[in-house]
Amino acid sequence: MDHDYLGFEDTLDESDYGFILDKDGNLKGIWIPKGSDDEEVPEAIVELIKEHWGIDPNDDSLYSGTIH
Repeated sequence: MDHDYLGFEDTLDESDYGFILDKDGNLKGIWIPKGSDDEEVPEAIVELIKEHWGIDPNDDSLYSGTIH
């Protein structure tokens, strides 16, 4: 399969969130749109992440990663 490469940020709209996964489907990171640094991750996204990976991205005591 041959196709043009699009960067992650090139495929998202300004208010979109994105998931960064490894080849085994493990969550490596969450792309958070600019301007959302002080806001909580929307509940629909929180529920999806909690259901699939058991992580609450709004719980600061569980998260020590870097926001991109």
